[in-house]
Amino acid sequence: MEEAALAANFRWFEERAGVPAIPAVKADGYGLGAAQVVERLLKAGARTFAVSSWWEAQALGRPDLPLVVLHGFTPDCAPAAAALPLARPALATVAQCRAWAEAFPGREADLMVNTGMNRLGLEASELGAADGLRLAVLHSHLACADEPAHPHTPAQLAAFRALSGALPGVTRALANSAGICWGREYSFDHVRPGIGLYGGVPHPDARVAQVVRPEARVLQVRDVPEGQTVGYGAVWTARRDSRVAILNAGYADGLPRQLMQRLRVRLGGALLPLAGRISMDMLAVDVTGADVAEGDWLAFDFDLPALTEGTGLAQYELLVWMSRRYDRIWV
Repeated sequence: MEEAALAANFRWFEERAGVPAIPAVKADGYGLGAAQVVERLLKAGARTFAVSSWWEAQALGRPDLPLVVLHGFTPDCAPAAAALPLARPALATVAQCRAWAEAFPGREADLMVNTGMNRLGLEASELGAADGLRLAVLHSHLACADEPAHPHTPAQLAAFRALSGALPGVTRALANSAGICWGREYSFDHVRPGIGLYGGVPHPDARVAQVVRPEARVLQVRDVPEGQTVGYGAVWTARRDSRVAILNAGYADGLPRQLMQRLRVRLGGALLPLAGRISMDMLAVDVTGADVAEGDWLAFDFDLPALTEGTGLAQYELLVWMSRRYDRIWV
């Protein structure tokens, strides 16, 4: 993983938005390791971070850190909330508002409202549940911002403006990585970039650097005569006398079988194709004519948008599926 690329991506989204960014580090920092991501984004200027649950907040081990807990609050989370005095739930239901007011009267919380995604959030008719709460940030979430010109996005903007008008004085956050690319009218007071920080391309206008460069080790290099097959199902046949390298990575490491036609190994300026199906913890690469030996480390060409094209996979999935068998090495 490249620290400079992560920092550059954070700065790009924050500068594009023109307001402070609250980086999303949920799902263990999108698979990169949340604690390590937080450490590096603090150096880049981030001050508040978003996680999904109180469990994730505790796992960071940073009671000194301002956090937004996006899944809100239930009474059984009170011990975790008490141990994390700077963490704020994004309260999304009437019951959550009541539970927070009873458990932590006077302590700051955020509020999540529904503007058309119909996932988490209070409805306009339920905003009275926030009366008496000390609110920091009003949030909502965009459903279709990764699709340029989708009519749902400006409709959500209008709904968010209307809802926020009922809560004067509360700062606001609507835009995710893709939403930031729609322009500063979507920025309000804070933005919450996620996938774009980690090298995903959420919108055609986004300018992001690749952060993750997975590598696997060569277990064996073997000669495969013309006409012989490689791997499960015998779906790859050598069209010439070939050399094939067997690498120690597979779908158990977050490389699903749908990537068979898309995934490449980068060696110098060449991109080498896979030879056959990806199996649980091995895959084969056609290295004919390349200087590859047993024990070498080979890097995958981990261009997230290119890998998802035509596979039905999401860039998010390819990041968070990376298994714990990878060492997360920052350079």
